[in-house]
Amino acid sequence: MARIFVEAYGCSASFADSEMISGLILNGGHTIANNSADSDLNIVVTCSVKDSTANKMIHRIKSLKSKPLIVAGCLPKAEQKTVERITGRASLLGPNSIGKTLQVIDSTIRGTRLVELDDSDLSKVGLPKVRLNPVIGIIEIASGCLSECTFCQTKLSKGDLTSYRIGDIVRQVETEIKEGCKEIWLTSTDNGCYGFDLKTDLPTLINTVSEIPHNFRIRVGMMNPMYMPRIKENLVKSFDNDKVYKFLHIPVQSGSNKVLHDMKRGHTVDTFREIVNKVKERFSNFTISTDIIVGFPSETKEDFEKTVGLIEEIRPDIVNLSKYSARPGTEAAKWDQISAHEVKKRSKIIFDLINKISFENNQEWIGWRGKVLFDEETNEGVKGRNYAYKSVFVKERVTIGQTHTIEITDATTHSLIGKIAS
Repeated sequence: MARIFVEAYGCSASFADSEMISGLILNGGHTIANNSADSDLNIVVTCSVKDSTANKMIHRIKSLKSKPLIVAGCLPKAEQKTVERITGRASLLGPNSIGKTLQVIDSTIRGTRLVELDDSDLSKVGLPKVRLNPVIGIIEIASGCLSECTFCQTKLSKGDLTSYRIGDIVRQVETEIKEGCKEIWLTSTDNGCYGFDLKTDLPTLINTVSEIPHNFRIRVGMMNPMYMPRIKENLVKSFDNDKVYKFLHIPVQSGSNKVLHDMKRGHTVDTFREIVNKVKERFSNFTISTDIIVGFPSETKEDFEKTVGLIEEIRPDIVNLSKYSARPGTEAAKWDQISAHEVKKRSKIIFDLINKISFENNQEWIGWRGKVLFDEETNEGVKGRNYAYKSVFVKERVTIGQTHTIEITDATTHSLIGKIAS
C-alpha cells in the first residue's frame, strides 16, 4: 500500500475532485501523505483556465515528477501534449475519469504509465471523500456545460452538460451534514444550466436542498448569465430561504455587446443588468460577484470604456479580473492579439476601480450586527461569512463551525472586521 500526496488548484469543482480522489485512495487501502516529501506517489489536480494558471501547473508538475506522479484535472485533458512534454512518465487522469483513480494509482505504483482521459458514466455524487475543510461540503451538481465560448478551455476538458439527479444530490447533502458540515457549496462548470438535460432546473434544486431539516447554509456557485432568462424569476424566489447565502457569482466578462458576441457568451449586457437589478430590488444587501476579461482580441478602447461604465453602474462587490490569454485549442487564440502593454494598462484601470468600489461597499457594513458562521482557517485567522457571504474576521478566538453574533467595526477592500457582540 502506498503513501499518496494529493493537492489541487483552480475552482471549487477541482477541489471537490481532489476530495473524492482522496476518499477513493483511502477506500483502496492506501494512506494520505501530508506532503510530497513523505509520499510514495504524488497526485496534482490541475487547472488550465488561463496562461498564468497553466504556467503554475507546469512549474508544479516539474517539481513533483522526481517521484511517481499522476497529473489529474483539466490540464491533461485539454493539453495532453503539453503535460507529456514536461514528463512522459506521469500517468494522466481526466476530470471526468475519477472512477478510474485506483486503477491509475495501482498501475503507476507498479511503474506502468496509464492514461485515462475519456469521460466515464460514473456520477460524482455519492463517492467517498476526504474533506479539505471539515465544515464545508463541496457537492458537484453537474459536469460540463452548454456554452461554446471562444476563449474558454474548460469546455475542452469537461465537455457537454451532464447534470446529476436531485435525489442523489439531496442524499449527498444529508451525508455531508450528518458528518459535521455547516455549509454546503453547490458547484459545477455552470450552475445556470443545471438540470436542462434532466428537465429540471437550479431553482428546483435549491428549493429541495433548502427543505432538508437541519441548520446549515447553502452557497450557490457560478452561473453564466446566458441561462438567466429561463430561470430568473424562480431563482430569485429560491434565495428567499434563510439557508441560502444572498450571493450570486455571474460572470459578465465584458460591458460591450459586440465583445460578448465575439466571445460567444450567449447573453447581452442587459441580461446581466436585469438579474442584478432584480436581486437588489428584492434584497436589501446582496453580494454580487462577477468576472471580467480585459484585452480580448476584438476589444477596442470603446469596448473597454463600456466595461468600465458597467462596473461603475453595477458596483459589484467582487470582480475576478483576468488579462486575456490565448489558450491552446480555443477559437480566439487564432485571432490577432492586443499588445501586452495595452492589456496591462487596461487591467490596471479596472483593478484600481474595483478595489475602490469593493472598499466603499464594505464600508457600508460598518455598524451591522448579526449572525456569522465561521467556516475557514486562514493565515489571518478564522474567517466567517454573514448572510450575504461577506468575509468577516474577529480578533477573538473562535472555532470553525461555530456561529456568533458579530458587530462590524471596520472594513477593508476584501473583508469586514468585527467583534463578538455582548
